[in-house]
Amino acid sequence: MSIGLIIAICLIAANLRTSLTGVGTLLPAIERGSGLTSSWGGLLGTLPLLTFAATSPLVARASHRFGTARLLVAALGALTVGTVVRSLPSVICLFAGTVILSAAIAFGNVLLPALIRRSVPAHRIHGVSALYVTVMGVTAAVSSGISAPLSHTLPGSWHTALAWGVAFTVAALLFWLPRIRGDRPQASSGETRSPIPWRSRLAWQVSIFMGLQSLAFYTAVAWLPSILIHRGTTSTAAGWMLFYYQLIALAASSLLPLLTRGRHDQRWTAAGASAVVAGGFAVLLAAPSLSVLACTLLGLGGGVCLVLALTFQSERAGSAGEAAALAGMAQSIGYLVAAAGPLLLGILHDTTDSWTLPLTVLVVLGIAMAGAGYGAGRARQVR
Repeated sequence: MSIGLIIAICLIAANLRTSLTGVGTLLPAIERGSGLTSSWGGLLGTLPLLTFAATSPLVARASHRFGTARLLVAALGALTVGTVVRSLPSVICLFAGTVILSAAIAFGNVLLPALIRRSVPAHRIHGVSALYVTVMGVTAAVSSGISAPLSHTLPGSWHTALAWGVAFTVAALLFWLPRIRGDRPQASSGETRSPIPWRSRLAWQVSIFMGLQSLAFYTAVAWLPSILIHRGTTSTAAGWMLFYYQLIALAASSLLPLLTRGRHDQRWTAAGASAVVAGGFAVLLAAPSLSVLACTLLGLGGGVCLVLALTFQSERAGSAGEAAALAGMAQSIGYLVAAAGPLLLGILHDTTDSWTLPLTVLVVLGIAMAGAGYGAGRARQVR
């Protein structure tokens, strides 16, 4: 395992959330500037997840035919185009650019677990997964924190703030272009493509766990600033609270490998972290003045659940091909589940003019995530 490979993995990871997490902070300004309702704002937050669900099953087949490096370079190019299109002063471009960049991110989401399973020794998979989650978390948190200030200082307001992450994309593209030379499609090397494990109970548990932890994260990213602003917080302060939430998640994901080193059975870790997420939403519901405590709990539980959800996609597979197939299923089903979050909360908020019912639903889903995590955490492989 080379340093170049680690850098390559980290550069991809830096692009998997940066263009998405700043949207929640900017959403109130986007709604005011474009005339979108909360339901349409929820759709904007849901659209990436629907795109992930539609695109993820296609990645394993494409990787088998064209090769991982070629696909990643193409995805980075599409991500650059989508980010620029989304920042143009048009509602149509806002939604079209979101679809383009989300499809590109879906390829990276699926290819990374397979790349790690193929290129990293088995005893280091957990650590490398935690590393790329850390990089992903740092860039996502920075995006949440600086997007609102950038919209106040840069010309073009929120339009320009939506596009700043393209710097990471260009850097990753330049690094990955030379790696195309040695990339061989699996089909040309005689490797068989693994089928998606639709009939495996364990694969479904991994997928549901992936979906519910993604639902919790993307719902928080989309609506946490709006919830806090509704209760009297400024947009800048709400953005930094979202930054704090992701910073805590980052710390939790970084420490997890140290706490679980050598442990293959992660049932109680997954179930316990899910319960902590449910507790964070419960605090936000029952005691909104304790938003710091709520964000701390959401970050601690969410950071652990994210690392586990991604690690399961590599560890529960027997080969790189099976990892790509399992990741495709987990992210297709998972993001389809997650897509309900931002849109459902927007509709419930529009209907009730309150955040009580939406937050209650999130508490219940957090408890359901504990059950799925307990099943997915078993030290077994998909058959």
